[in-house]
Amino acid sequence: MIATLLCYVLLPAVRLLRALRDGIFTCRKNALLVKSTAAHIDGLSVPVCGKPVLEEQQALLQQWLEEGAVGPQANDSTSETQEVSTALAVEWLEGPQLLMTSLSDLNVAPQSAGQEQQHVVQTEMTSGLQEFVETTLANLPLEEREAIEDNAVWAALRTQANPQIVDGVPLSTEVWIEDPAVLAWSPAQETDVVTTEGIVLPFQNTGQFQPLPAEIPYHEILWRDWEDLSAQACIPEPDSEVGSLFEFRVMSYNILAQDLIEQSPHLYMHCHPDILSWSYRFANLLQEIQHWDPDILCLQEVQENHYQEQLEPSLVMMGFACIYKRRTGRKTDGCAICYKQSTFQLISASPVEYFWPGLDILNRDNVGLVLLLQPLLSESVGDESISPLCVANTHVLYNPHRGDIKLAQMALLLAEIDKIAKLVDGSYCPIILCGDLNSVPDSPLYKFIRNGQLYYHGMPAWKVSGQEEFCHHPHQRKLLTPLWPSCLGITDGCQYVTLCKIKKSDRRKYSRDFLLQFRYCDVACERPAELTLLEGVTDAKPERPAHWSKELTVENNCDAELFCSRNPGSVHHGLNLTSAYSHFLPEKGRPEVTTMPMGMGATVDYIFYSANPIRNENVGGRRMYQDGALKLLGRLSLLSEDILWSANGLPNPFCSSDHLCLLASFGLEISGFQSCARPLELSKSCFEWKNHAT
Repeated sequence: MIATLLCYVLLPAVRLLRALRDGIFTCRKNALLVKSTAAHIDGLSVPVCGKPVLEEQQALLQQWLEEGAVGPQANDSTSETQEVSTALAVEWLEGPQLLMTSLSDLNVAPQSAGQEQQHVVQTEMTSGLQEFVETTLANLPLEEREAIEDNAVWAALRTQANPQIVDGVPLSTEVWIEDPAVLAWSPAQETDVVTTEGIVLPFQNTGQFQPLPAEIPYHEILWRDWEDLSAQACIPEPDSEVGSLFEFRVMSYNILAQDLIEQSPHLYMHCHPDILSWSYRFANLLQEIQHWDPDILCLQEVQENHYQEQLEPSLVMMGFACIYKRRTGRKTDGCAICYKQSTFQLISASPVEYFWPGLDILNRDNVGLVLLLQPLLSESVGDESISPLCVANTHVLYNPHRGDIKLAQMALLLAEIDKIAKLVDGSYCPIILCGDLNSVPDSPLYKFIRNGQLYYHGMPAWKVSGQEEFCHHPHQRKLLTPLWPSCLGITDGCQYVTLCKIKKSDRRKYSRDFLLQFRYCDVACERPAELTLLEGVTDAKPERPAHWSKELTVENNCDAELFCSRNPGSVHHGLNLTSAYSHFLPEKGRPEVTTMPMGMGATVDYIFYSANPIRNENVGGRRMYQDGALKLLGRLSLLSEDILWSANGLPNPFCSSDHLCLLASFGLEISGFQSCARPLELSKSCFEWKNHAT
């Protein structure tokens, strides 16, 4: 705080007052130098702060001027300084503000004088000035004394008189700075500055403001631990066989398109312009990807020209193959999925466009991408088989008011995943869903993905994503049934209509002619015994048309129907997805944060993966899961909001996006082995796993 005060308060004030002093003293300089110093002192009766100066104060000033400012050792150059100092001291008696503006002149010795003379003159003037200040304050009334002491400039006067005292307290050898941004510029002192994180930064006694020699250690502030979950993932269930695991890592990262920075510069005013340049950011992002070395990379907000010119060539050199889908309309960014060619082989790629002309529920330009990948096994595995892997990536609409659009976009993506991931026997291959969903944990949209069902009828649209803090004026739009028209071809179960199961029913359809046959059958023409006999009425039999056959022709015009479930006001899916992250930091007691829009931390980025639901297990409305064929082995921990605040938010010099990357390690079972392939003691970091696998 002291450094902040000196930097942002005292320095501008001193410069402003010095400019005023120069203007005033220029007009009075000649007159003041002509007058005799003794004459001024003898006839002294000018009020100070509205009160007469006492005789004791006059004598003290006279003594100080004679001993300190008019010493016999001064040469010609010092005499000029003495005259100026005398004039300044006398002018102070005409108003305390004038002397406060001339502190630098009183404490600066002439450049031509020797070092000893400078030290003597400066010491004598400083001691005399200190005594005079203390005596003057002691003789003032309490109210006026407090008013003067509270003045920032008067505090500067006391500091100049006694450099070891600031507000009456001796200077400590440690100065605590609360805001890391202040560390960029601080006054030079013969001491160390200790930040709130306990980082000691040395200063040099240069007597001027200068940049710090040491940078803020962002890598220490933003340190992220690796959470090893492999021991839990490899615990076999009773009476079950555990195969070896095909291990791979998945990264999801919103890298912040450069065009979006330029379109909304007000969101990044806290950042230095240099760290927002694409050249700086691209190098940082590429280094981060190379450091974590994922096998599957899901990127959002990838600008098309940057992808084609820089990002894809760089990733190809790192061994990746990339699939890119640009947003529709005039948007310049999109989504990309990159995979290591040495680890996976592409089976199919399906882009998903959320824009449907003429539909208000799907009138935005967001997109998704779904890939089906085949893991490549090493030759040592032999003829063992492994299931393909479905990987999806998307960036859902941000607008917090239009939760109805977000829900429809997610239903479209889940329908595409259902189509790609469904096997011949009706089951699903392992699924990984990554992306920026622009929805917070435990929001209705999040619960729909994780729990598999959502009753939406009558729900306000701005509640779907759980971003109420960004809806200052929520619209009254509500979700009505049906959420999307039937022409979309998507069922309430998030499936394409053409992929619905064939409906099996015992009900038959008969034509009208077939039913008319029964008027002339023997059973229909038989007269009931209890019927009253009336000639010409109840004893008559209908005559069969000549062209009708005597034998009944059994017909069944039953057409095959698709079984599409209908649940008015609700949507559901059967993919059984759960999150790779817990969204809470138990050791810190705070929620995890993946981004900081408008300075508020939030989690909007996710890695979902398929798991097995536990029957009859539901805690707080959340379906419980356990790992199935796809096992979560580890994840890169996220950070809390206060940690990101200490690093000046996002982006910063260390993290070049307004989102944090998500990284998780998975193991896919390979049939035919009886134990985990990787020893548990080697599961300390993703890098050790990679080395062990190779």
